[in-house]
Formats: sequence, C-alpha cells, structure tokens
Amino acid sequence: MRGLRVVGAALVSAVVLCACGAGGGSEEAAASPSAGVSASASGAPSPAPSASPSPSASPSPSPSPAESLVRMTRTGGFAGRTSSVLVKGDGSWTRLDGNAKPAGSGKLTPEELERLRSALKAADFAHLPRVSKSGTPVYDGFEYTLVHGGFEVVTADGSVPPALQDVLSALPPPEG
Repeated sequence: MRGLRVVGAALVSAVVLCACGAGGGSEEAAASPSAGVSASASGAPSPAPSASPSPSASPSPSPSPAESLVRMTRTGGFAGRTSSVLVKGDGSWTRLDGNAKPAGSGKLTPEELERLRSALKAADFAHLPRVSKSGTPVYDGFEYTLVHGGFEVVTADGSVPPALQDVLSALPPPEG
C-alpha cells in the first residue's frame, strides 16, 4: 500500500509538471525543477550531472518570476488524499488536487516569499538525503515530496528533518 502511494505521488508530480508547462514555452520546460533529477538503479532520485557546468554559476540561482521555485506534493493521511502546491519565483502559487486539477491559487506576500526563500536556502537540498524516513512511522500520516533547485527529496511525518519543517511551514497549505 505504501509503494502504491509513492507511485501515485510520482504520477501526480509528473502530471503537475506537465500541466504547469502546458501553456508555457521551451523556457518553462527548460527551467523545470525536475530537469536535473534522475532515478538511480535503486529507484531513488539523484541529481543528474550538469551537461555544461559554469564555474561562475551559483549552485541555486534565484528563479525568474515565471520559473518554479519549489513544488511540494503531499500524499496520505487518514483519507489517503494527494495534493500539490507549486510556488513560482514571483511568489504566485497554484494548488492542485489529486487529479492535477486546479484547486486554488494565490500569491505570497513579499515577507512570506522571503521566509520561504530563506527556508529553502537553509535546507540545502543538495546535501539532504533523497529519502528521509528513519523516524517513528506515523500511521495515517503524510508523505511529502519536495522539488527545489533540481533536487527532489521525500520525507514523511515523524521523520521530517528540521530544515524541511521550516520549508513546509513556509509553503501555502496543500489544501484549502
């Protein structure tokens, strides 16, 4: 059952990315946060090597207003629901339900956006474990998949690293 939830979350994430890029151009597709993530032989996501690294490029440049800043998919809970939140560089966000249909939108205030950016920077996605589920399992808890800066991390209630707790609390709620 848990494996099914992970597969479901991955499918919803793929649909979210496709739905968000449907109206955009190649710029938005090239800026996709999952563009730098690939699956290893064990199935765990890992960062893909960069085709042309630039010595002057910063490791996590600030995205333009149209680019994705962070995507979070939450699945599970008592009812087994799935929902996602996509926040763009300008602070605008879109909430999607389990069927990848729009379920709300809004815009973070400048203070909220700065809080989210600070939490993302402090979390240091490049050095977080790709899967963090070592804590005590929380039955009927939630599992979270976060994508930022080309890195994808998965965690669950009961084992959320403190740095990711700050990110989760800075995001708009996944359900309205």
